[in-house]
Amino acid sequence: MKEAVFTDKAPRPVGPYSQAIVAGDLVFISGQIPIDPRTGKLVEGDFEAQVRRVLENLRAILEAAGLTLDDVVKVTAFLKDPS
Repeated sequence: MKEAVFTDKAPRPVGPYSQAIVAGDLVFISGQIPIDPRTGKLVEGDFEAQVRRVLENLRAILEAAGLTLDDVVKVTAFLKDPS
């Protein structure tokens, strides 16, 4: 059985997909960008500020699924070269 996960503590999806899907014992979280869920705007600032926002979004989605960052086994990160 699959179950969609949604929380207002992370940005709303910008397309027809869920913030995460629970499938059995696994949780698959959709890609996250540094959007502040309160304002809906991209976080201004340096690399650290943007990564912090993404991790806060991930944490909120995990909490909505009953998990924490300690439960994460794998992360794939795509970073843009700032030069």
